[in-house]
Amino acid sequence: MTDPIFFRSRGPLALAAIGELTGAAVPEASVGAVVSSAKPLDIAGPEDLTFYEDPAYAAALSFSDAGACFVTAKLADSVPAHIVRLIVDKPYAAFVKAARALFPDDLRPLSIVGTRGVDPEASVHEEARLEDGVVVDPGAVIGPDAEIGAGTIVCANVVIGSNVRIGRDCSIGPGASITHALIGDRVIIHAGVRIGQDGFGYIPGKSHLKVPQLGRVVIQDDVEIGAGTTVDRGGGRDTMIGEGTKIDNLVQVAHNVSIGRHCIIAGHVGLSGSVTLGDGVMLGGKVGIADHRTIGDRAQLIALSGVMHDVPAGERWGGAPAKPLREFFREQVALQRLAGKGGKDAGGKSS
Repeated sequence: MTDPIFFRSRGPLALAAIGELTGAAVPEASVGAVVSSAKPLDIAGPEDLTFYEDPAYAAALSFSDAGACFVTAKLADSVPAHIVRLIVDKPYAAFVKAARALFPDDLRPLSIVGTRGVDPEASVHEEARLEDGVVVDPGAVIGPDAEIGAGTIVCANVVIGSNVRIGRDCSIGPGASITHALIGDRVIIHAGVRIGQDGFGYIPGKSHLKVPQLGRVVIQDDVEIGAGTTVDRGGGRDTMIGEGTKIDNLVQVAHNVSIGRHCIIAGHVGLSGSVTLGDGVMLGGKVGIADHRTIGDRAQLIALSGVMHDVPAGERWGGAPAKPLREFFREQVALQRLAGKGGKDAGGKSS
Protein backbone atom coordinates (compact mmCIF):
# COMPACT_ATOMS: atom_id res chain seq x y z
CA MET A 1 0.00 0.00 0.00
CA THR A 2 1.04 3.66 -0.36
CA ASP A 3 2.17 4.44 3.17
CA PRO A 4 1.96 8.24 3.71
CA ILE A 5 5.13 8.10 5.84
CA PHE A 6 7.26 6.82 2.97
CA PHE A 7 5.34 8.00 -0.08
CA ARG A 8 4.14 11.60 -0.21
CA SER A 9 1.38 12.27 -2.73
CA ARG A 10 1.37 15.44 -4.84
CA GLY A 11 -2.43 15.26 -4.79
CA PRO A 12 -5.21 15.91 -4.59
CA LEU A 13 -5.79 15.83 -8.33
CA ALA A 14 -9.15 16.54 -9.92
CA LEU A 15 -10.59 13.82 -12.11
CA ALA A 16 -10.72 16.36 -14.93
CA ALA A 17 -6.91 16.57 -14.76
CA ILE A 18 -6.65 12.78 -14.56
CA GLY A 19 -8.79 12.57 -17.68
CA GLU A 20 -6.55 14.98 -19.58
CA LEU A 21 -3.46 13.05 -18.51
CA THR A 22 -4.73 9.59 -19.41
CA GLY A 23 -7.34 10.23 -22.09
CA ALA A 24 -10.04 8.71 -19.88
CA ALA A 25 -13.66 9.68 -20.35
CA VAL A 26 -14.82 11.27 -17.07
CA PRO A 27 -18.55 11.62 -16.27
CA GLU A 28 -19.58 15.28 -16.46
CA ALA A 29 -20.96 15.22 -12.90
CA SER A 30 -17.60 14.01 -11.52
CA VAL A 31 -15.00 16.23 -13.23
CA GLY A 32 -14.52 18.25 -10.04
CA ALA A 33 -14.07 15.22 -7.77
CA VAL A 34 -10.53 14.68 -6.50
CA VAL A 35 -8.23 11.76 -5.67
CA SER A 36 -5.11 11.74 -3.52
CA SER A 37 -3.60 8.31 -4.02
CA ALA A 38 -3.56 5.18 -6.20
CA LYS A 39 -4.17 1.70 -4.75
CA PRO A 40 -5.33 -1.79 -5.71
CA LEU A 41 -9.04 -2.62 -5.68
CA ASP A 42 -9.11 -4.40 -2.35
CA ILE A 43 -7.46 -1.66 -0.28
CA ALA A 44 -8.55 1.49 -2.15
CA GLY A 45 -10.61 4.04 -0.22
CA PRO A 46 -12.85 6.96 -1.23
CA GLU A 47 -9.88 9.23 -2.03
CA ASP A 48 -8.06 6.61 -4.10
CA LEU A 49 -7.81 5.72 -7.77
CA THR A 50 -7.84 2.07 -8.79
CA PHE A 51 -8.25 0.01 -11.98
CA TYR A 52 -10.20 -3.02 -13.20
CA GLU A 53 -9.45 -4.93 -16.40
CA ASP A 54 -9.64 -8.62 -15.46
CA PRO A 55 -12.99 -10.27 -14.58
CA ALA A 56 -11.06 -12.61 -12.26
CA TYR A 57 -11.08 -9.70 -9.78
CA ALA A 58 -14.84 -9.13 -9.95
CA ALA A 59 -15.30 -10.04 -6.28
CA ALA A 60 -12.69 -7.51 -5.16
CA LEU A 61 -14.37 -4.88 -7.33
CA SER A 62 -17.78 -5.52 -5.79
CA PHE A 63 -16.43 -4.83 -2.30
CA SER A 64 -14.11 -1.95 -3.24
CA ASP A 65 -14.45 1.47 -1.59
CA ALA A 66 -12.40 3.26 -4.29
CA GLY A 67 -13.33 6.76 -5.31
CA ALA A 68 -12.64 6.25 -9.02
CA CYS A 69 -11.75 3.30 -11.23
CA PHE A 70 -10.15 3.03 -14.67
CA VAL A 71 -12.13 0.46 -16.64
CA THR A 72 -12.80 -0.52 -20.25
CA ALA A 73 -16.16 0.31 -21.79
CA LYS A 74 -16.87 -3.43 -22.01
CA LEU A 75 -16.53 -3.90 -18.24
CA ALA A 76 -17.90 -0.52 -17.12
CA ASP A 77 -21.26 -1.90 -16.02
CA SER A 78 -19.47 -4.11 -13.48
CA VAL A 79 -18.27 -1.10 -11.48
CA PRO A 80 -20.46 -0.34 -8.41
CA ALA A 81 -22.49 2.87 -8.57
CA HIS A 82 -20.52 4.58 -5.76
CA ILE A 83 -17.27 4.41 -7.79
CA VAL A 84 -16.66 6.93 -10.60
CA ARG A 85 -16.02 5.11 -13.87
CA LEU A 86 -13.07 6.38 -15.90
CA ILE A 87 -13.41 4.75 -19.32
CA VAL A 88 -10.14 3.93 -21.11
CA ASP A 89 -8.83 1.30 -23.51
CA LYS A 90 -6.00 0.17 -21.21
CA PRO A 91 -6.94 0.60 -17.52
CA TYR A 92 -3.64 -0.50 -15.98
CA ALA A 93 -1.57 1.75 -18.23
CA ALA A 94 -3.83 4.70 -17.33
CA PHE A 95 -3.52 3.81 -13.64
CA VAL A 96 0.28 3.86 -13.92
CA LYS A 97 0.25 7.27 -15.62
CA ALA A 98 -1.93 8.67 -12.85
CA ALA A 99 0.19 7.10 -10.12
CA ARG A 100 3.31 8.65 -11.65
CA ALA A 101 1.63 12.07 -11.52
CA LEU A 102 0.60 11.58 -7.89
CA PHE A 103 3.99 10.23 -6.76
CA PRO A 104 6.67 11.71 -9.04
CA ASP A 105 9.30 11.73 -6.29
CA ASP A 106 9.20 7.95 -5.99
CA LEU A 107 10.35 7.18 -9.52
CA ARG A 108 14.07 7.48 -8.74
CA PRO A 109 16.43 7.68 -5.76
CA LEU A 110 16.41 11.10 -4.08
CA SER A 111 18.61 12.77 -1.50
CA ILE A 112 18.40 10.79 1.73
CA VAL A 113 18.65 13.92 3.89
CA GLY A 114 17.01 16.49 1.64
CA THR A 115 20.27 18.07 0.56
CA ARG A 116 20.23 21.12 -1.68
CA GLY A 117 23.47 21.64 -3.54
CA VAL A 118 26.62 19.98 -2.22
CA ASP A 119 26.53 18.84 1.40
CA PRO A 120 29.51 20.01 3.49
CA GLU A 121 30.24 16.39 4.43
CA ALA A 122 30.66 15.33 0.79
CA SER A 123 34.15 15.19 -0.71
CA VAL A 124 34.22 16.85 -4.13
CA HIS A 125 37.63 17.29 -5.71
CA GLU A 126 38.46 20.87 -6.59
CA GLU A 127 38.99 19.89 -10.23
CA ALA A 128 35.61 18.19 -10.57
CA ARG A 129 33.04 20.15 -12.58
CA LEU A 130 29.43 20.20 -11.41
CA GLU A 131 26.74 22.21 -13.18
CA ASP A 132 24.30 24.30 -11.18
CA GLY A 133 21.55 22.25 -9.59
CA VAL A 134 23.56 19.11 -8.84
CA VAL A 135 22.74 17.58 -5.43
CA VAL A 136 25.47 15.73 -3.53
CA ASP A 137 24.64 13.94 -0.26
CA PRO A 138 26.90 13.42 2.78
CA GLY A 139 29.68 10.88 2.38
CA ALA A 140 29.77 11.03 -1.42
CA VAL A 141 33.22 11.20 -3.05
CA ILE A 142 33.72 12.75 -6.50
CA GLY A 143 37.14 12.52 -8.10
CA PRO A 144 39.19 14.98 -10.16
CA ASP A 145 37.96 15.99 -13.61
CA ALA A 146 34.63 14.23 -13.13
CA GLU A 147 31.75 16.11 -14.78
CA ILE A 148 28.11 15.98 -13.62
CA GLY A 149 25.17 17.66 -15.33
CA ALA A 150 22.44 19.86 -13.86
CA GLY A 151 19.59 18.17 -12.01
CA THR A 152 21.56 15.04 -11.17
CA ILE A 153 21.31 13.63 -7.64
CA VAL A 154 24.32 11.90 -6.07
CA CYS A 155 23.12 10.08 -2.96
CA ALA A 156 25.00 9.27 0.24
CA ASN A 157 28.31 7.38 0.06
CA VAL A 158 28.45 7.25 -3.73
CA VAL A 159 31.95 7.09 -5.22
CA ILE A 160 32.50 8.66 -8.64
CA GLY A 161 35.96 8.19 -10.11
CA SER A 162 38.17 10.62 -11.96
CA ASN A 163 37.14 11.70 -15.47
CA VAL A 164 33.70 10.06 -15.24
CA ARG A 165 31.01 11.92 -17.20
CA ILE A 166 27.41 11.88 -15.95
CA GLY A 167 24.67 13.74 -17.82
CA ARG A 168 21.71 15.80 -16.64
CA ASP A 169 18.75 14.74 -14.47
CA CYS A 170 20.36 11.46 -13.47
CA SER A 171 19.98 9.75 -10.10
CA ILE A 172 22.80 7.79 -8.46
CA GLY A 173 21.54 5.71 -5.51
CA PRO A 174 23.24 5.30 -2.12
CA GLY A 175 26.51 3.41 -2.05
CA ALA A 176 26.91 3.09 -5.82
CA SER A 177 30.36 3.34 -7.39
CA ILE A 178 31.14 4.54 -10.91
CA THR A 179 34.54 4.55 -12.62
CA HIS A 180 35.74 4.56 -16.25
CA ALA A 181 32.27 5.50 -17.49
CA LEU A 182 30.40 7.90 -19.75
CA ILE A 183 26.73 8.20 -18.77
CA GLY A 184 23.95 10.01 -20.63
CA ASP A 185 20.92 12.00 -19.43
CA ARG A 186 18.06 10.80 -17.22
CA VAL A 187 19.87 7.63 -16.20
CA ILE A 188 18.74 5.99 -12.94
CA ILE A 189 21.33 3.95 -11.04
CA HIS A 190 20.02 2.31 -7.88
CA ALA A 191 21.74 1.56 -4.58
CA GLY A 192 24.89 -0.53 -4.58
CA VAL A 193 25.42 -0.65 -8.35
CA ARG A 194 29.03 -1.12 -9.47
CA ILE A 195 29.90 0.40 -12.83
CA GLY A 196 33.33 0.34 -14.43
CA GLN A 197 35.15 -2.23 -12.32
CA ASP A 198 37.62 -4.34 -14.25
CA GLY A 199 36.35 -7.33 -16.18
CA PHE A 200 37.21 -10.93 -15.38
CA GLY A 201 40.11 -11.57 -17.74
CA TYR A 202 43.00 -14.00 -17.11
CA ILE A 203 45.34 -16.24 -19.09
CA PRO A 204 45.05 -19.60 -17.30
CA GLY A 205 48.25 -21.01 -15.89
CA LYS A 206 50.09 -21.63 -12.67
CA SER A 207 49.59 -18.02 -11.59
CA HIS A 208 46.65 -17.03 -13.90
CA LEU A 209 48.07 -13.97 -15.65
CA LYS A 210 45.70 -11.00 -15.31
CA VAL A 211 44.73 -9.25 -18.56
CA PRO A 212 44.58 -5.42 -18.36
CA GLN A 213 41.03 -4.13 -18.80
CA LEU A 214 41.45 -0.95 -20.82
CA GLY A 215 37.93 -0.21 -22.08
CA ARG A 216 35.12 1.95 -20.71
CA VAL A 217 31.43 1.66 -19.88
CA VAL A 218 29.14 3.76 -22.09
CA ILE A 219 25.53 4.14 -20.92
CA GLN A 220 23.10 6.03 -23.15
CA ASP A 221 20.08 8.16 -22.18
CA ASP A 222 17.09 6.90 -20.13
CA VAL A 223 18.69 3.68 -18.91
CA GLU A 224 17.74 2.29 -15.48
CA ILE A 225 19.97 -0.13 -13.57
CA GLY A 226 18.67 -2.01 -10.52
CA ALA A 227 20.25 -2.36 -7.09
CA GLY A 228 23.33 -4.53 -6.76
CA THR A 229 23.95 -4.90 -10.50
CA THR A 230 27.50 -4.86 -11.82
CA VAL A 231 28.62 -3.53 -15.21
CA ASP A 232 32.27 -4.30 -15.93
CA ARG A 233 34.32 -2.00 -18.11
CA GLY A 234 35.54 -3.33 -21.42
CA GLY A 235 38.74 -5.28 -21.86
CA GLY A 236 39.78 -3.85 -25.22
CA ARG A 237 36.55 -2.28 -26.49
CA ASP A 238 33.78 -0.56 -24.50
CA THR A 239 30.93 -2.17 -22.60
CA MET A 240 27.78 -0.55 -24.04
CA ILE A 241 24.19 -0.15 -22.80
CA GLY A 242 21.75 1.36 -25.30
CA GLU A 243 19.16 4.05 -24.64
CA GLY A 244 15.98 3.17 -22.79
CA THR A 245 17.20 -0.23 -21.58
CA LYS A 246 15.94 -1.33 -18.15
CA ILE A 247 18.03 -3.71 -16.03
CA ASP A 248 16.73 -5.37 -12.85
CA ASN A 249 18.58 -6.03 -9.58
CA LEU A 250 21.61 -8.34 -9.24
CA VAL A 251 22.49 -8.63 -12.91
CA GLN A 252 26.05 -9.30 -14.09
CA VAL A 253 27.14 -7.50 -17.28
CA ALA A 254 30.65 -8.64 -18.17
CA HIS A 255 33.37 -6.88 -20.13
CA ASN A 256 32.80 -5.97 -23.80
CA VAL A 257 29.08 -6.71 -23.62
CA SER A 258 26.94 -4.66 -26.01
CA ILE A 259 23.27 -4.22 -25.04
CA GLY A 260 20.94 -2.62 -27.57
CA ARG A 261 18.18 -0.06 -27.11
CA HIS A 262 15.02 -0.60 -25.07
CA CYS A 263 15.95 -4.04 -23.78
CA ILE A 264 14.38 -5.54 -20.63
CA ILE A 265 16.67 -7.67 -18.43
CA ALA A 266 15.24 -9.35 -15.32
CA GLY A 267 17.04 -10.15 -12.08
CA HIS A 268 19.96 -12.60 -11.74
CA VAL A 269 20.73 -12.58 -15.46
CA GLY A 270 24.37 -13.24 -16.31
CA LEU A 271 25.85 -11.87 -19.55
CA SER A 272 29.28 -13.32 -20.25
CA GLY A 273 32.08 -11.44 -21.93
CA SER A 274 31.47 -10.03 -25.43
CA VAL A 275 27.78 -10.98 -25.56
CA THR A 276 25.75 -8.82 -27.96
CA LEU A 277 22.05 -8.09 -27.44
CA GLY A 278 20.10 -6.42 -30.23
CA ASP A 279 17.38 -3.81 -29.75
CA GLY A 280 14.26 -4.75 -27.81
CA VAL A 281 15.60 -8.02 -26.41
CA MET A 282 13.78 -9.41 -23.33
CA LEU A 283 15.55 -11.73 -20.86
CA GLY A 284 13.69 -13.51 -18.07
CA GLY A 285 15.10 -14.09 -14.58
CA LYS A 286 18.32 -16.11 -14.21
CA VAL A 287 19.03 -16.32 -17.92
CA GLY A 288 22.69 -17.11 -18.56
CA ILE A 289 24.38 -16.42 -21.90
CA ALA A 290 27.76 -17.87 -22.87
CA ASP A 291 30.52 -15.58 -24.06
CA HIS A 292 30.58 -14.19 -27.61
CA ARG A 293 26.92 -15.11 -28.29
CA THR A 294 24.60 -12.76 -30.22
CA ILE A 295 20.90 -12.36 -29.41
CA GLY A 296 19.02 -10.78 -32.30
CA ASP A 297 16.63 -7.82 -32.20
CA ARG A 298 13.39 -8.41 -30.23
CA ALA A 299 14.35 -11.98 -29.31
CA GLN A 300 12.99 -13.29 -26.00
CA LEU A 301 14.51 -15.81 -23.58
CA ILE A 302 12.31 -17.29 -20.86
CA ALA A 303 13.48 -17.56 -17.24
CA LEU A 304 16.31 -20.00 -16.43
CA SER A 305 17.42 -20.30 -20.06
CA GLY A 306 21.03 -21.28 -20.61
CA VAL A 307 22.15 -19.94 -23.98
CA MET A 308 25.04 -21.65 -25.78
CA HIS A 309 24.23 -20.54 -29.35
CA ASP A 310 23.27 -17.36 -31.20
CA VAL A 311 19.53 -16.59 -31.15
CA PRO A 312 17.98 -15.20 -34.35
CA ALA A 313 16.02 -11.96 -34.31
CA GLY A 314 12.43 -12.15 -33.14
CA GLU A 315 12.59 -15.74 -31.85
CA ARG A 316 11.58 -17.05 -28.42
CA TRP A 317 13.88 -19.61 -26.81
CA GLY A 318 13.93 -21.51 -23.53
CA GLY A 319 15.60 -24.35 -21.65
CA ALA A 320 19.18 -25.27 -20.84
CA PRO A 321 20.75 -25.55 -23.29
CA ALA A 322 18.29 -23.09 -24.82
CA LYS A 323 16.41 -23.89 -28.04
CA PRO A 324 13.35 -22.54 -29.88
CA LEU A 325 10.43 -22.45 -27.46
CA ARG A 326 8.17 -24.86 -29.36
CA GLU A 327 10.94 -27.43 -29.43
CA PHE A 328 11.60 -26.92 -25.72
CA PHE A 329 7.91 -27.37 -24.85
CA ARG A 330 7.65 -30.51 -27.00
CA GLU A 331 10.57 -32.01 -25.08
CA GLN A 332 8.95 -31.14 -21.74
CA VAL A 333 5.69 -32.82 -22.79
CA ALA A 334 7.59 -35.93 -23.94
CA LEU A 335 9.40 -36.14 -20.63
CA GLN A 336 6.13 -35.84 -18.70
CA ARG A 337 4.59 -38.63 -20.77
CA LEU A 338 7.64 -40.81 -20.21
CA ALA A 339 7.51 -40.16 -16.46
CA GLY A 340 3.80 -40.98 -16.48
CA LYS A 341 4.58 -44.53 -17.63
CA GLY A 342 5.93 -45.22 -14.15
CA GLY A 343 9.31 -46.29 -15.41
CA LYS A 344 7.95 -49.19 -17.56
CA ASP A 345 9.96 -50.33 -20.54
CA ALA A 346 8.64 -50.80 -24.07
CA GLY A 347 7.32 -54.28 -23.19
CA GLY A 348 5.24 -52.94 -20.30
CA LYS A 349 7.55 -54.40 -17.62
CA SER A 350 8.79 -52.28 -14.74
CA SER A 351 12.44 -51.37 -15.04
